[in-house]
Amino acid sequence: MTFQIGDLAPDFTLLNQEGNPVQLSSFRGRNKVVIYFYPKDDTPGCTKEACNFRDCWEILQANDIKVFGISKDAANSHKKFIDKYDLPFDLLIDPEPCPVASSYESYGLKKFMGREYMGMLRQTFVIDKMGQFQLIYLKVKASTMGSQVLEDLNLS
Repeated sequence: MTFQIGDLAPDFTLLNQEGNPVQLSSFRGRNKVVIYFYPKDDTPGCTKEACNFRDCWEILQANDIKVFGISKDAANSHKKFIDKYDLPFDLLIDPEPCPVASSYESYGLKKFMGREYMGMLRQTFVIDKMGQFQLIYLKVKASTMGSQVLEDLNLS
């Protein structure tokens, strides 16, 4: 199944870095939500992506847009990553076998240096206030993802 603009985003509840539950559907009618799936805390590409969202934070916040990064890393790893780079948004834990990432088709076969393995795919979704996909990014340039979202939402 491939998602299309206008499809209802699968609901989920995941724990954030503090162990508090975050439910996607709780933002319906109130906020747009950006969720971005990324492979691992504090790695070069993932750091660039998180910091680009951080650098866009004022505009995102002014437009009532919530941002959540999702990886399989544990809460303590997320906390360190947030503290190290002063990230103003929550990072959510999708533990192996990554059921939420799988439901978003963001967990799958990856290849690196001739080795195949299952892992988190770097993908981003913008969900409108009605809970439907507004933008879908299956090919992500980590260093400019936040800026790209702002541009595509005509907020830059």
